[in-house]
Amino acid sequence: MWLIGARGSVATTVVAGCAALAAGLHEPTGMVTETAAFADVPLPPLASLVFGGHDITSCPLPKRAEQLAAGGVLPHGLPRSVHAELAAADVEIRPGGPQPGDTRDDEALTAAFAADLRAFRRTHGLDRVVVINVASTEPGPGPGSGSGDDRLPASSLYALAALRAGCPYVNFTPSTGLHHPLLRDMARCSGLPYAGRDGKTGQTLLRSALAPMLAQRALNVRAWSGTNLLGGGDGAALADPAAAAAKNAGKAAVLRDTLGELPSGELHIDNVPALGDWKTAWDHVAVDGFLGSRVILQTIWQGCDSALAAPLVLDLARLVAAAHAAGLSGPLPGLGFYFKDPDNGPAALSDQYTALTTTFATQLREAQR
Repeated sequence: MWLIGARGSVATTVVAGCAALAAGLHEPTGMVTETAAFADVPLPPLASLVFGGHDITSCPLPKRAEQLAAGGVLPHGLPRSVHAELAAADVEIRPGGPQPGDTRDDEALTAAFAADLRAFRRTHGLDRVVVINVASTEPGPGPGSGSGDDRLPASSLYALAALRAGCPYVNFTPSTGLHHPLLRDMARCSGLPYAGRDGKTGQTLLRSALAPMLAQRALNVRAWSGTNLLGGGDGAALADPAAAAAKNAGKAAVLRDTLGELPSGELHIDNVPALGDWKTAWDHVAVDGFLGSRVILQTIWQGCDSALAAPLVLDLARLVAAAHAAGLSGPLPGLGFYFKDPDNGPAALSDQYTALTTTFATQLREAQR
């Protein structure tokens, strides 16, 4: 696994969590690939995964894990128990970019990132490297560093590097990645599997379950409003209105796709630094029932985003690796269960789960035969 944003909260939780599961220290709660539906599907064992990545920060993974444990994200004592695995992964993290003062153009940056991926695969004798973007949300594509020339956003530079290095790619963020117009055709012609975008961990997970329920009961959703309070790196990144707009687009798409149209209502994201890696999401849904009777639905979702995301990231790494081994290529609609803005496929959570555990799992089983 090559993680973009490799020293962030999600990546640190992924590395520490994988080590804890492989050592039998904790149960694989939240991992669909560890349920009976995938018992006979050829997936890479958790103990076989090797970690590396790109990041622009320098805080070592063991130190970041200690910070997460102090904040209640990781269990007390876990960073000490898996220190060796965290340190080994930290050695494999390379400088990301573009960083202030870096004069390299997009081609030079992409070539450097692709070289890092090839070296990682060669050094460890790996069958394949799955690149997963778990970095902070970026604004959409725009002008470059003041030169007047259009530049690819950082997420697309990493995605392009993955294609050039022959690596399957997963975009767990709402950032552009392979969705950039200059990369779409290249991705389709690469012969590689890829999936995305924007991991569905909390508020949108509820929306993708509740909206189909209301639609199937022929109830008229008049308005759907929501608020997110979060801190940490995501809270700081989403304080940028352009980044928040990219995040909200996926949340709105779930309602539009399942209800047929987007109901009225606003969605707000507020940065509350005191919350750290924890978040609270509120939804208020106004529904017209029989003879115009009013129905109100309110939900509260509270949790640690990195702990919600980590099992999904591990699932995706194993599933996409298996897809690559099976010779699958292009977008993987069977993985829409994991994303706010999936590559085709159904929008309702129950339909997405069926597509994952039947259609997609069957593809992997048949490839093994």
